Amino acid sequence: MQMKNDIQIKNKRAYFDYHIVEEFNAGIALLGTEIKAIRQGKANMSDAFCMFIGEVLYVRNLHISEYSHSSFHHHDIKRDRVLLLHKKELKKLKAKSEEKGYTIVPLRIYTNERGFAKIQIALAQGKKEFDKRDSIKDRESKREMDRAMKF
Repeated sequence: MQMKNDIQIKNKRAYFDYHIVEEFNAGIALLGTEIKAIRQGKANMSDAFCMFIGEVLYVRNLHISEYSHSSFHHHDIKRDRVLLLHKKELKKLKAKSEEKGYTIVPLRIYTNERGFAKIQIALAQGKKEFDKRDSIKDRESKREMDRAMKF
């Protein structure tokens, strides 16, 4: 059974607020109504972040709206969801995230060819205010270059 692979929910703020050091792809433990809502594109990850509770990695503040079909039991919109990674990756992430200046941020949610929801997370360092201004300048100069190339 081939599933459509067109669901892409992105965290645009992550690239603006953080320097991405290393990326990981993780499974995400979801309820039935949550995956249905994600397939409808009803998720928002602008406030989402990842954190360890014990040895388990969770994504917090990931907003998955209620599935719009009325006969289903609805889920908690912002509940903590378990991320599924290999032990080796979890150990590496935990060690790095405990260092000063590193955090784990979700970048995007997508579905793989089998229809499972996956989340791309990144080990990241926070940007300073002047770094953000540089990002804005780079983006605007790239936009101007693109405009100039069209003519």
